[in-house]
Amino acid sequence: MTLEEQQLRDEFCRWGESLFRRGYTAGSSGNLSARLTDGFLVTPTNSCLGYLDPARLSKLDAQGVAVSGDVPTKEIPLHMAFYEARPQAAGVVHLHSTYATALSCLEDTDPDDTVPPITPYVVMRVGRVPLLPYTHPGSADVRPLVLAKAREHAAVLLANHGPVVSGRSFRDAVFAAEELEETAKLVFLTKALTVRQLDAMLVAELQTRHK
Repeated sequence: MTLEEQQLRDEFCRWGESLFRRGYTAGSSGNLSARLTDGFLVTPTNSCLGYLDPARLSKLDAQGVAVSGDVPTKEIPLHMAFYEARPQAAGVVHLHSTYATALSCLEDTDPDDTVPPITPYVVMRVGRVPLLPYTHPGSADVRPLVLAKAREHAAVLLANHGPVVSGRSFRDAVFAAEELEETAKLVFLTKALTVRQLDAMLVAELQTRHK
């Protein structure tokens, strides 16, 4: 194992514990992945993000086939579809965080833009977030749905399931997932109020600066 891989394994577990301790995911829900030079690291099946062991993380080859570690999460099709759609992505975070998951369950959530641009940070770190139709967890049916949206969008909401967020580094994916959840929380807190959204010109400026 290279030093780079060992460092990524350690970072992977530290961020998993941080997400769990702060309530972004519960029990054995959610799963993470990170790109290696020779494949991917993913969370083992039924593992708790708060108690990951660097030595027992599942390792996949470049095609997504398990080569070492514990049995990987059943959500490999979801993660691999993101990496296929976004070659620049180095990390993918799938949480069952409360507010983003709640948005994914609402009948009136805009499927083309689930998270309105109410802060500059959600625009810069996450961007527009479409809603994907429901598929069973672990189903390969999610692949074409991800491919249809993830080339243009770094994050999606899975209907009645939760958020999936990618980033140019594993840490970037974690930060973006946190920003998405906090913005979803703001959406619920202000739902009965008159909200001032960032206009299209401001959104375009923020997107240009962040590229």
